[in-house]
Amino acid sequence: MLAYLPRPPTDTSRYGTFPQKPELPAAPGALAEDGWQQAGTAAAKRGALMPNYPSLPRRGGIVPSEPSSPPSRSSLDTRHCPSDPSRCPAAAGARWYPLQALSVPNIPSSARSKTSARSSAAVPVLEGPQGRCRKLLEEDGPVLQAGKRQRQRYVTKVGKCQVNLGNIQEKKRFLSDIFTTIVDLKYRWFLFVFMMCYIVTWVVFGTVYFFDAWARGDVGHRGDPEWRACIENVDDFVSALLFSVESQRTIGYGSRMVTANCAEGVILLMAQSIVGSMIDALMVGCMFVKISRPKKRAQTLIFSKNCVVSRRDEKLCLMFRVGDLRESHMVDAKIRAKLIKSRQTAEGEFIPLEQSELNLGYDTGEDRLFLVEPQIICHVINRRSPFWDMSAESLRREQFEIIIILEGIVEATGMTCQARTSYTEDEILWGYRFEPCMSLEKGAFRVDYSRFEMTFEVQTPAASAKELQELKELERLEQPTLGLYWDHILQARAP
Repeated sequence: MLAYLPRPPTDTSRYGTFPQKPELPAAPGALAEDGWQQAGTAAAKRGALMPNYPSLPRRGGIVPSEPSSPPSRSSLDTRHCPSDPSRCPAAAGARWYPLQALSVPNIPSSARSKTSARSSAAVPVLEGPQGRCRKLLEEDGPVLQAGKRQRQRYVTKVGKCQVNLGNIQEKKRFLSDIFTTIVDLKYRWFLFVFMMCYIVTWVVFGTVYFFDAWARGDVGHRGDPEWRACIENVDDFVSALLFSVESQRTIGYGSRMVTANCAEGVILLMAQSIVGSMIDALMVGCMFVKISRPKKRAQTLIFSKNCVVSRRDEKLCLMFRVGDLRESHMVDAKIRAKLIKSRQTAEGEFIPLEQSELNLGYDTGEDRLFLVEPQIICHVINRRSPFWDMSAESLRREQFEIIIILEGIVEATGMTCQARTSYTEDEILWGYRFEPCMSLEKGAFRVDYSRFEMTFEVQTPAASAKELQELKELERLEQPTLGLYWDHILQARAP
């Protein structure tokens, strides 16, 4: 459970200040003095957040020059804290954001590790408390990565829940629902119970028949034609057992039968017929449900091995793909997603494996699927999403698990089927999309499941959805400011 807690940042020096709202000038004269400075600052912040994001068009015929690259970390540290960066407090009304996480391009992990190793070798080791702190954080990196690889999944990729129940005191509750208990048994134990139900009843009633024949003296008068027996041709245990099997299975060979000479024989035959009918109804029903369980139908519902994060309709989205391999469709298919993550409350309470809901279009009805062809399920990362403030860099430090649940009614049997899978943070690809797997062929649509798992890389900012929203607000506030500035210049030049 501790493995699902978020990782601490590996370097505190990578965090800089980011103002929430820019301060607008109070007068047109202040616009003339600070207009170029605000434009340059907004452009630098936009370049730091999204290095490949195109800037919005500006008013006027002359566009002020923007810096080609964002300021370096050393210049930022010198500007904010010239004496001691470690003791410099944050500015009022500002928040801390990872600057390096916002400008990291989407490159493979192997190349990223080589690049980081090369850059770390070129940078000299700092002396003093900061250098020792950075050294300790670098040494803890492989340990955290090893713990991340060895942690236990909550749900496997095939949908099996990795939860073992123990120390159950009231086990008699399972006997109150004997039908479900028998169906949930494994096949070897189910077949054992199936056979023992019939064998035990045959032996028990065969023993009762034998003792009845022995008590009435039928065993002692074996072969006597003048003896009026209760059950004919039952003179030992084997013959009594055969009579029990013939009576319960309604075979009726004709050599053994109950006569009217004793009332207890008729009562025993009636009791065995009733018990045999109940066992047939229970066992045959359990066998039918065991064979036709919708769990087997869930094996033909497939999910993509990875999730992808990219922009769709100018929104950052988390997406995965689902498909159905059978031609018989799922009726009323619905899909849900749960985020499994441990956290600690403000009061210090530790909540292991807390479950939170991921919105897959419940309010708009997009979670109800017509699952005829593979579909890409999209989770829009907005203010209500748990991934609102998660960037490409912070994704590597987080540890969580996304559980996907697909439910529907099997068209052939009418039973409810549920398929599950899970995605960890290592199985989320930032800056990728799924390749199309449908084509039009001979008047019908053809699905190529060999392309079901294929993805391709697209240009995606490494910033979080929260930072992208703040960037849009800055650009929206920047346009009226520049407009007022150009209007002030035109009015000053007018005769």
